[in-house]
Amino acid sequence: MFRPTVCHVNLARGYRGGERQTELLIRHLAGLTAGQCLVCRRDSPLPERLTDVSDLEICPVGGRLGGHLRRIPADIIHAHEAKAVHWTLLENLLRGTPYIITRRLSQAVRSSLTNRLSYGRASALVGVSSKVAAFLHEIASDRISTIPDALAHLDSTRSVTEQIRARYQGKIIIGHIGAYVDRDKGQRVIIEAARILARQREDLVFMCLGAGCDEDALREESRDVPSVVWEGFQTDIGSYLQAFDLFVFPSRNEGLGSVLLDVMDHHVPIIAANAGGIPDIVRDQDTGILVDSGNARQLADALTRMLEDPQLARRLADSAAAALARFQPEVMAEQYLDIYRRILAPTQEKSL
Repeated sequence: MFRPTVCHVNLARGYRGGERQTELLIRHLAGLTAGQCLVCRRDSPLPERLTDVSDLEICPVGGRLGGHLRRIPADIIHAHEAKAVHWTLLENLLRGTPYIITRRLSQAVRSSLTNRLSYGRASALVGVSSKVAAFLHEIASDRISTIPDALAHLDSTRSVTEQIRARYQGKIIIGHIGAYVDRDKGQRVIIEAARILARQREDLVFMCLGAGCDEDALREESRDVPSVVWEGFQTDIGSYLQAFDLFVFPSRNEGLGSVLLDVMDHHVPIIAANAGGIPDIVRDQDTGILVDSGNARQLADALTRMLEDPQLARRLADSAAAALARFQPEVMAEQYLDIYRRILAPTQEKSL
């Protein structure tokens, strides 16, 4: 079976869901390809996280369009986020290397000359959810695939989980993980739901993990709601997931919401917004409860229902964990490998 060399491009700052998925794919393609390289920013955390992956070449670049003077050793290029798309287009124009684009944003592709060229010349376009794929169909009638992101099998440390629980002994911990950017993640809905529930019970704590541009504003707006705790950015996510009793995800805009897969993997019941690609993961009344995006009253009512019916919460969590087979990272890697091979098949036939 043909084993291609693959160049991954991720030029994002920091480490969020898209970068975790890039890391997972590179890890699970190791041994299935003839080699991989990663084009990333010089200050990217990805290289340090991938030091144990064999046959991976790191190609750091200084900016969005830097690094083209050196020849990238690849049969195919994979753009993993928006900044990478234009870098990949330029590499294709210079050397003709075919490429694919994975899109994670649940919104239409912005109309611009560079975007029309980038998406038009791509050999394949991949959406991480049915919602994202539908937006891709607006700009291309073919070449579209849907490959969901994968769970990360996040480890937990028992002592850390116990420390978290001890800080809030006697409390029910309702968790949330997401960038502190309300226009996307909807943390103001959590604040309002917590304000509603504070009138009814005193045993709840809403623990929000993340970082982002709205942090100061969110902290200020929740000062009158002591049950809302802003935990900040954390690396040991698995230990926090083990400490959560419930998980809320009231996103306003979400490509897929891959963190939900890790929540399910830790058997935590979920209440999420019916927005973007979330329904691809959370099936209402089956693997969680869906509420209208932006509706704090519905979120509060759903939490009350879960809290008053622990059997329902456990049934939903168990059903969610049982539905994770198609979201395994090795499944994702095989699906992308199939696309690489399909694109490169004509080239391989000519060389035989």
